[in-house]
Formats: sequence, C-alpha cells, structure tokens
Amino acid sequence: MTTTPQFESLLKKVEEMKRTGQVDLSTEEDLSIAIMNLVSLEEHFFFTGARTGKSEYFDLLGEVREMRKELLGKMMDKNEGETWCIAKHLLAAAMRLIEVGTKLRSDRKHAEAKEMFERAYKAYSMFFALRLKLIDAAGFKKVAASESARQARDKKPWTFEDIVNNLVDCCDEK
Repeated sequence: MTTTPQFESLLKKVEEMKRTGQVDLSTEEDLSIAIMNLVSLEEHFFFTGARTGKSEYFDLLGEVREMRKELLGKMMDKNEGETWCIAKHLLAAAMRLIEVGTKLRSDRKHAEAKEMFERAYKAYSMFFALRLKLIDAAGFKKVAASESARQARDKKPWTFEDIVNNLVDCCDEK
C-alpha cells in the first residue's frame, strides 16, 4: 500500500481523536455491530408481524427502533441532510451482506461468499468514514470515482477499508 500526505494527515487526525478521548474506536465498533443487529431485528419483527397478522410484533418493532435510534444517535450527529439515514443503511447493508456471505459459504460457494464479505466490509468502512467525518454525504460520489481510478492504475491508493484496517482495532482494550 502507498501512503499519501493526505492519508498521513488523516492518520494524525484520528490518532489525535483517540489520544484525547474524542473517540473510542474499539467501543464504537462494538456499538456499530449492536446497531446492525437492531436494524436486523426491526426487519424481522416487521416480517413476522406482517406474516402472522399479530400487532404485538409491530409493537416490538417500535421498541427496538427507538433503541436503535438512541444508540445510532450516540454515533451520528443529526445534521447534514441524509447522513443519519445513510449511516443506518450502510450498517443495514453490511449486516445483510455478511448474512448472505455466510449462507453462501455454508453452501460451499466460497468465491461468491468472499465477494459478499468484501462488499459488506466496504459498506462498513464507508460507515466509519462518514462517522469520523472523513467524508461527507456528497463525498460518496467520489468513492465510486476513486474506485474506478484505483482499478485503472497499477498503484493502489488507500481505500476506506485500508483506513478501517489501520485505525479500528476491536481488540485494542486501551
């Protein structure tokens, strides 16, 4: 991997955030996984309620939704346009892609599973890029352009996945 002055500046910014206690990426990673599961529970309560016709499932959906909103609020400011919903949908997409990849793997479709896992990690990394304000909602258009440019070149610039790999360590209990 190559580093650029822009990425070095980014690393310094995140390291300063960690050093000053502005962000605990280990805890935030755990919280983001919890939020993923709450989004998944919302979906399950909806489908169970719709299929059974029992309104108590919709009541449970409402309770889980409130919990998810509160926890997501700890990670995302309700500001700039659609960032809140983008964050929620990135986490939901990552969770579903992980589940699809897991099912494909159990069916011994390893290449397809790997592709789903890569997509899940990309969505998850984009969430953290948005969370840490490394990118704004408008910047997501640049992600697609940079991916195309990266594939067109032999050089490999830092991706959101590289950022998460280097900055978020769920095993760092400091």
